[in-house]
Amino acid sequence: MDIEAVLQPYTEQCPRIAELNEESKKRLALMVGSVDETVGISHLVDCLADSTSLGGDGTIRCYVGFEPSGKAHIGWKVLSLQLRRMLDADANVLVFLADWHAWVNDKFNGVMDDIQTTATYMEETFRALLGHPEEGDGPGQLRFLWASTLMDNGDYWARVLRCSKGATLAMVRKTFTIMGRDEASSDHDLSKFYYPAMQASDIFELNIDIALGGMDQRKAHMFMRDVATKWGWSKATCLHTPIISSLKATGTRMESFDHKMSKSDPSGAILLHDAENILRNKMKKHAYLNPEDEHSPVYELAEHVVLPEWGEIVVTPNPKFGEPSTWTDLASFKAAVTDGTLHPLDAKLGVAAGISRGLEAVAAHFEAKPETLEAVNRLRK
Repeated sequence: MDIEAVLQPYTEQCPRIAELNEESKKRLALMVGSVDETVGISHLVDCLADSTSLGGDGTIRCYVGFEPSGKAHIGWKVLSLQLRRMLDADANVLVFLADWHAWVNDKFNGVMDDIQTTATYMEETFRALLGHPEEGDGPGQLRFLWASTLMDNGDYWARVLRCSKGATLAMVRKTFTIMGRDEASSDHDLSKFYYPAMQASDIFELNIDIALGGMDQRKAHMFMRDVATKWGWSKATCLHTPIISSLKATGTRMESFDHKMSKSDPSGAILLHDAENILRNKMKKHAYLNPEDEHSPVYELAEHVVLPEWGEIVVTPNPKFGEPSTWTDLASFKAAVTDGTLHPLDAKLGVAAGISRGLEAVAAHFEAKPETLEAVNRLRK
């Protein structure tokens, strides 16, 4: 990693980067170098420069929140690769399992036992994805917390009311995409209008220094930062990771995220539990890859999953049609598809092989301990 090249775009808005020692610059580059967007980097730089944090102990705390809503798809892999970088940069990583948020959002028809069964499954999945790191509240450690634990105190709900104060209904409606809903979807259900304030309160109450999420969570994070400005509270740095498109998605990606991969369309989604033959078949039959189009979910998977994890895409065509090849950067891989050096089918299957390789740890974990996955498979949706 070229640390100076990674940090250069931020130096004008945050001159304190120049004060960091080499180790702190390396940590910062690990944290921000692979995300789509960084908002409010100054707080993170101040933590590194001053050896402090919102928790007061110098441990930089990173949070990512998930609604327990079913089995995992490849988007979790993108986030887990970023969480691994955070751990390597000596941040404490909190995976927040938002069981009450899922209830508000009508997951599993509001059956809390089913939501919490899925939360347990998510804990196991992230342990496997992250290589079973040491757990605890210290630097480089992983921890889990359920919303139902955090909400069991009056201070939390006082914070929710403060986060709601002054927020108009129109303002809150604009954040509904964080729940996968449109602005007109929830006028019949007041609880959903508290969702953005709950998400912001999670971050404030937990003394979070870095709020991590996909680009589809950006509106929630901006709501949080607006609230912090109003009340004079410290603002967490926000890191936003790419959204992976449905395998069937074509054309330029829009901000609406209508193109994003969803497990509600199984043929267009890669699930973390897809066996290699199933994944190959999905890529072969459903993944859009047109040599004349620079946009493709195959390229997104190559860029955000396979290359970050393995540093290469290995393409192994049928010997009748070509020799094996290895590609170490996205530009040359795309160029080879465009000019016909690589057949689109071979390119798809090369990316599929890299993804399958990265899911072996999850498969091994649930093969050895199948109980929670089996419990999730039995749940009513």
